[in-house]
Amino acid sequence: MALIVQKFGGSSVKDRDRIFNVARIVANTHNAGNDVVVVVSAQGDTTDDLITKAAEITHNPSAREMDMLLAAGEEISIALLAMALNELGCHATSLTGWQAGFRTDRAYTKARITKLETERISSELERNRVVVVAGFQGLNKLDDITDTSAVAIAAALHADRCQIFTDVEGVYTADPRKVRNTRKLDEITFDEMLELASLGAQVLNNRSVELAKKYNVELEVLSSLNPVPGTVVKEVVKDVEGMLIKGVAKDTDVAVITILNVPDEPGTSFKIFGLLAQKNINVDIILQSTGRDGKKDISFTCAESEAETALRVLRESARFDQVTCDETCAKVSIVGAGMQSHSGVASKMFEALSNNNINIKMISTSEIKISCIIDREDADKAVSAIHEMLFE
Repeated sequence: MALIVQKFGGSSVKDRDRIFNVARIVANTHNAGNDVVVVVSAQGDTTDDLITKAAEITHNPSAREMDMLLAAGEEISIALLAMALNELGCHATSLTGWQAGFRTDRAYTKARITKLETERISSELERNRVVVVAGFQGLNKLDDITDTSAVAIAAALHADRCQIFTDVEGVYTADPRKVRNTRKLDEITFDEMLELASLGAQVLNNRSVELAKKYNVELEVLSSLNPVPGTVVKEVVKDVEGMLIKGVAKDTDVAVITILNVPDEPGTSFKIFGLLAQKNINVDIILQSTGRDGKKDISFTCAESEAETALRVLRESARFDQVTCDETCAKVSIVGAGMQSHSGVASKMFEALSNNNINIKMISTSEIKISCIIDREDADKAVSAIHEMLFE
């Protein structure tokens, strides 16, 4: 008998038929003699609908109240799935994040788990019940609802497997719904998957992969609609196909902020990025010009949703008055551990963009990824062109 954690996204439980489909998958796993903990997201477009409702009230809702509002979506899902499981004769109990024992820090909308008290989950499993847990809830020191993930449960319970069910059959070399001739990967490393998730691939949450790597929780990404083998995410894989690149990703939630005429002196960069860090603003690509006449320019990227806060901090706290923001950008990236030992990959990426008359504004590289900032309107075309150049 194994302990299996299963995670189902919103599209997998969007209506009655999908809920019963998930319930049958869970019941079959449980009836095979396994202990099962299920983590469920809000149904279909529920989260978007709740965000719209908040916008009807205010254009600047507090992060705490948004977490409280969005948590309602998961509570609906877990109750309905537990009902469906009980209808199928599989005893189930639904638990909110705080009932399941999650504790997080106070960073609303992006909180990190600090502790998981597993007594309640373990008690329900001992009663031979399936435990259905809300997907994005936790409890911080102020008893406020915040974010967490299924992988944390798998790690805390020392689960044998963590299965992530989605509306696609695994991890592909690009989004199969938008790019032709994509390939499904049998395996991918934690590091590669973490890069892809961080760079816009939406099949897995980057913090889930981060936790899985930290606690060595083997993940399996598979379809809730088509019972075929998925993609396994783990520390070491057998690269039998010799693929240099594992995927092409895009991220349109990007803003490029530029600070002009910054004093070219020690401590300036610390002042800028220290202030941004205090506001929990994640900075990605950083570009600094060569100093001239005692001045330099600094550009960096952040999430578009955080750009307004970043601008305010730089203008009010750092006293920079020449700050611009470009919200018409996107980031396209390629990821693959094979780039470490093979040359020419960057050249092929740039050739694909050049052939399609796509201008590159910024470039960032690491041992296993290359990212380019381009015009947002070119993002889909860029991903298709790069994928065709590298895989076809």
